[in-house]
Amino acid sequence: MLNVKEIKANVAEEMKIFEVKFKDALKSDVALLDKITNYVVKRKGKQMRPMFVFLTAKMINGSVEESSYTAASLIELSHTASLVHDDVVDDANERRGVFSVNALWKNKIAVLVGDYLLAQGLRLSVDTQQFTLLKIVSDAVKEMAEGELLQIEKARRLDITEEIYYDIIRQKTASLIASCCAAGAASVTQDEKTVAVFKKFGELVGMAFQIKDDIFDYGDGDKIGKPTGNDIRERKMTLPLIYALNLGDVQLKRTLINIVKNHNENPKKIKEAIDLVVKSGGVKYAHTKMLGIKEEALKLIEDFPENDAKKALIGLVEYTVNRDK
Repeated sequence: MLNVKEIKANVAEEMKIFEVKFKDALKSDVALLDKITNYVVKRKGKQMRPMFVFLTAKMINGSVEESSYTAASLIELSHTASLVHDDVVDDANERRGVFSVNALWKNKIAVLVGDYLLAQGLRLSVDTQQFTLLKIVSDAVKEMAEGELLQIEKARRLDITEEIYYDIIRQKTASLIASCCAAGAASVTQDEKTVAVFKKFGELVGMAFQIKDDIFDYGDGDKIGKPTGNDIRERKMTLPLIYALNLGDVQLKRTLINIVKNHNENPKKIKEAIDLVVKSGGVKYAHTKMLGIKEEALKLIEDFPENDAKKALIGLVEYTVNRDK
C-alpha cells in the first residue's frame, strides 16, 4: 500500500503552488485576523482534501488547471470554517492535540473567523467566476450542516437504523470528499456525467473514511487523538453500536442503552459497552461494510484510463481504510 508521502509525490508541485494560493486567499488587513489565520494554516494535517482535488483533475486531464487551485482553496476555506465553528459548538479546547481557535481567542472571535473564511470562499468563486465550483462546495456545506443536525436530533432517541446512520455520514462527512472529487473533475471537464461519477466516488470514499473513524472508537482511538469510547460519551450512534443493538438480544440492548443514556461518563461502564459491542461482532461487521463501500467506489473509476494519478488516487482510497490513525 502507498503511504501518504508516496501519494502526495504525484501532486507535489501542485501542492506547493496551492499552499501559496491558499495563504493569499486568507490574507486580511486586520492584524488579529492575519495572526489567527496563520495559526490555522500551520495546523494543517495530511491535506487529503486538496490531494483528492488534484489527483482527480490529473487523472481525468493529465494535468491540473488554474480552476483546480480555486476548487481546492474553496473546499479548504469551507472546511476550515466548519472546523472552527465545530470547536465552538462542541466547546472543544483542542483538535488533534493542538489548541483550538476558541480556546486561544474565545468563542466570539472564533465564530467571526469562521464567517470570514466562508466569506473569502464566496468572494474567491465570484472573483474567478467559478460558479459551478461554488455550487458544488455550497451544496457540501449545506449537507454537512444538515448531517450534524440530523445526528443531534437522532442522538436524543437512540433509535437510529443503519439506513439513517448512512444518511448522517453521507451528509456530515462524505459530502465534503464528494465535493473534492466533483470539484476536481469540474475544474478540468464540462462533462456532467464525469463530474457526477466522481461526486459519487468521493461520497463512497467519504463514507468508508467515516466508518473507519467509528471503528477507531472501539480500539486504538488514542492514536488519532480521539479517546476510545468518545462516541459513547457523546451518545453518538455509530455502525458498530447500531449492529449490536439490532442483534435482537434484549438483555444486550437494554444494557447498552442504559450505559449510553445514564452512564456515558463512567469509564468502567464505557469499557463494558466497548467490550459488549466488540464481542457482538459490531466492529467486524462495520469493517466488512467499510471494505464493501470502498470496492464500490473503486469500481466506479475502473474504466477510466490508467495513469500515475489514477494509481495515486486508488492509493489514497486504500489509505483511508487501512490507516492506523
